[in-house]
Amino acid sequence: MIAPPTRDGAPNAQELRPGLEAALQDARVLIIDDQPANVTLLRRVLLHAGYREVESTTDPSRARVLYEAYSPDLVLLDLHMPEMDGFAVLELLRSLTPAGTYLPILVLTGDHDPLKRRRALAAGATDFLAKPFDIVEVVLRIRNLLETRHLHSLLSNQNAVLEARVRQRTRELEEAQGEILARLAA
Repeated sequence: MIAPPTRDGAPNAQELRPGLEAALQDARVLIIDDQPANVTLLRRVLLHAGYREVESTTDPSRARVLYEAYSPDLVLLDLHMPEMDGFAVLELLRSLTPAGTYLPILVLTGDHDPLKRRRALAAGATDFLAKPFDIVEVVLRIRNLLETRHLHSLLSNQNAVLEARVRQRTRELEEAQGEILARLAA
């Protein structure tokens, strides 16, 4: 039995599950890591976990082009790369992400320096995974971040619908008020 929607008309958690699974499988994941072995491993892990849309690069200078062309739902980002490090890529991606958009960026690093972790978090990293990473943990963190993004998108869409309803209702009330005033004046 499907539970009824919530009082405000939003779907409940049980109704979100089937849509969530499909949304997660169709989520676009962008991998940016200068080590081909890491990219290959992450691609295999993601594909094995059921994710169908995985794009990657070992050249961080392609981050902007890929971000704009691919519109990822999640970015997996290495911090230590030549020429353009992960911090520069992180700042670039955050500058390209529209305000109010939740784009999770999972930083993958072998660096355990707490200052660098704080710097990455301050620059907009969402989460961290230390290399070498546990495959199960990678899949779980990716799923959690994508689920959060999906729910954030649903909430944004619901807010837009509610705002449109409020505008419509306000127009109706203003028209009714004008009609009442016209009748009173007559």
